[in-house]
Amino acid sequence: MSADLFELFTTQFSTNLELKLQQSGSLLRAHVREGMHVGKQASPIQQVGALSLKAPAGRFAPLNRSDSEFTRRWVFPQDGEIEQLIDEFDLLKTIIDPKSMYVESAANAVGRGWDDAIIANATGTNQIGTDAGSLSPETFNTTNFQIAVNFKGSSTTGLTIAKMLEARRILRHYHNNLDSDPPVMVIGSQQEADLLSQVQVVSTEYNDRPVLVDGQVKRFLGFNIVVMERLPIVTTNTRGVLVWVRSGIYLGMWQDLVNRVSIRIDLSSQPYQLYTKTSFGATRTQPGKVLQILCYDTSGGDITP
Repeated sequence: MSADLFELFTTQFSTNLELKLQQSGSLLRAHVREGMHVGKQASPIQQVGALSLKAPAGRFAPLNRSDSEFTRRWVFPQDGEIEQLIDEFDLLKTIIDPKSMYVESAANAVGRGWDDAIIANATGTNQIGTDAGSLSPETFNTTNFQIAVNFKGSSTTGLTIAKMLEARRILRHYHNNLDSDPPVMVIGSQQEADLLSQVQVVSTEYNDRPVLVDGQVKRFLGFNIVVMERLPIVTTNTRGVLVWVRSGIYLGMWQDLVNRVSIRIDLSSQPYQLYTKTSFGATRTQPGKVLQILCYDTSGGDITP
């Protein structure tokens, strides 16, 4: 046996491609209202205020007219694009075709962009007004629609049953119909762990049917539960969990996801161009339809794309 066989050793590489850990597309779009728009801004919702019943002024008295209050809420487009080039000479030197993976990666990034806009505008400053020239800012009301991090506790706490019950109470208090307008609760991995450590969630003694589905909390107390790692840290060690009814958040689309594959004949090697674009905007629709629950969380900010 030759002692120099090691000189013929080879290195083999896999032909499999795998995306690095990341959120795959949008997790929130299915839980909001949406519509298509054109123009520099759009008012997707015309809101009519509540009326009060009046007693007649007297027999044959003139009628007392009641005027409704009208409000328009506005949404503004934000554009986004991703351009990727694949050199044709480079493709000749590999047995792997990465084009489909490039397209999938770009689509995932677009979905995350939609979610980030939804999250930001859920508690951000929105614009209201009767027309495009008379807009006024509406800030998020933390006094009425934010649940404190130490709610019903002597110190800061994570996501508790008491906080979830309070969120449900507030939605009911502001006349949300939770049967026809299903609520969603967006939590992080730490809040999911908080729930799984509470006996009211995991024990069938407290529920008429199992809450856990393959070890995950999909629905509890009427809330559809979405777990994601994009919720902001509001203050040090405090995560802002979001709750809304489906009609409480609006996602306006000027351009839905578009993926185009073309060949750039103006560039050397005539590379493939993978172009992805979208244009969209988000807003909450009404005070009282969107809540924030502050939860103790030391896991830090979002660690993945």
